[in-house]
Amino acid sequence: MRIAIMGSGGVGGYFGARLAKGGADVTFIARGAHLEAMRKNGLRIDSAQPLELPKVNATDDPSSIGKVDVILFSVKLWDTESAAKSLVSTIGPDTGLISFQNGVQKDDMLRPIVGEKALIGGTSYIAASIKAPGVIGHLGANQRLVFGEFDRKPSKRVEAFHAACIAGGITAEINPDINVEIWQKFVFLVGMSGATASMRANAGQIRTNPQTRQFMLDLMKEVVAVGLARGVALSPDYAEQRIAFIDTLPAEMVASMANDLRDGKQLELPWLSGGVVDLAASVNVPTPANRAVRDILALYVSGKTS
Repeated sequence: MRIAIMGSGGVGGYFGARLAKGGADVTFIARGAHLEAMRKNGLRIDSAQPLELPKVNATDDPSSIGKVDVILFSVKLWDTESAAKSLVSTIGPDTGLISFQNGVQKDDMLRPIVGEKALIGGTSYIAASIKAPGVIGHLGANQRLVFGEFDRKPSKRVEAFHAACIAGGITAEINPDINVEIWQKFVFLVGMSGATASMRANAGQIRTNPQTRQFMLDLMKEVVAVGLARGVALSPDYAEQRIAFIDTLPAEMVASMANDLRDGKQLELPWLSGGVVDLAASVNVPTPANRAVRDILALYVSGKTS
């Protein structure tokens, strides 16, 4: 199976490496020092289940790859349009593009560029980031991909990708109602990103303080309310289920947006808490907690300016 990884950071780097280890023909699309390190030394995964690939295919030019079977799309949301346009030459009649980006607006951003037929819905569950050029750090043991066709029908390309994931040791699941799965991930992500970034604290600190725990829960309850108002089949108590899940996570875990804030990088805030506020406006659902996060972090959205 020919697979292109657009965005070879924590998500793309980790799962791309596992797919390559399982025998897939994987090409990583990257840039800068990370690309140069992969070209020179391959790719290493620092994890409870470590992996080292001394040699990988890596490029900064998608047009050099040719047609592929599947594209794992995991760039930051603000790079979506330019990254998708660069991939047009790799998309054939049966190519599937799976966005493992954050948020619930990601696929709507991609449809006008790559077309409805190419899109496969997907979500990823992992705490991973670039530890050093050519090195992906994976925190904890959790790693999972969930994906499925938006028309809810089985397809050969989804089944083939699932088989490639299993061969690489990836915990993978085909979900026939992938839109619900995407919203479920959104509930969790908005809670984790909004709380850990706005409070500059980790999951362990937040969940053990009654006030901060309640604020994290409120962030997620607002997402559930917006999803239900928009016709998404979420369980009404899904936020409570997610806070119980957060209790099982490593105490030191933070969302990637908290790391980006710490490092002075651009934030995905407009599509996370900001996205909740925007989506809520059309269904008249109040979102005071997410509005607070959006407004508190507004000065940092573009990263450091000096």
